[in-house]
Amino acid sequence: MAKLFFLYSAMNAGKTTNLLQVAYNYRERDMRPFLMLPEFDCRSGFGVIGSRIGLSADAHTYSVHDNLFERLEQAHLMERIDCVLIDEAQFLTAAQVDQISLFVDTINIPVMCYGLRTDFQGELFPGSARLLALADEVRELKTICWCGKKATMVLRVDDQGRVVSTGAKIQIGGNMHYHSVCRKHWRKQIYAKRPQDSDQLESNNFSEECYTEILSD
Repeated sequence: MAKLFFLYSAMNAGKTTNLLQVAYNYRERDMRPFLMLPEFDCRSGFGVIGSRIGLSADAHTYSVHDNLFERLEQAHLMERIDCVLIDEAQFLTAAQVDQISLFVDTINIPVMCYGLRTDFQGELFPGSARLLALADEVRELKTICWCGKKATMVLRVDDQGRVVSTGAKIQIGGNMHYHSVCRKHWRKQIYAKRPQDSDQLESNNFSEECYTEILSD
């Protein structure tokens, strides 16, 4: 039985790199992955999924108006699909998550969705909330806050370095930057080490072993 997967994390945990690695693994075995991303995400070019470390791959785009069951079923009829990989899956609508879950159950092809769980205000994205409800398997990809603790939240920062707590949930590119932080520093709206934090960081004495423990807990 095929499954619906939701792999989530804060920013910069390697979600896209993981997706591209999975796509490579399928192709290496002469299988066909079907990559998708929102049409408004053009950071690496239209219809291109790109990672921070320079990897990229062509992908099919979708809009919020698309019926993804119909899109995927039609694509599979035209050329066999072995796996569907969706980047920035937090931007799926709840209805689209229902549609891809129907595709998994009806056509028996796995779908792996990669995305954020919550936005910069700490609220679940509608697509992520529905994925958490319907996914057969939910996996957290982990990264760390500047303080060394596991990062679970995201801060939005403008080009002046000021934390922004209002505005549209969907904002790709522009003058905004995002930082992954732990819940404590999300509440305090601190996204980088300050001079007064140096003593605390030194006393924490974060080591490679500590980093490994954080990512495996």
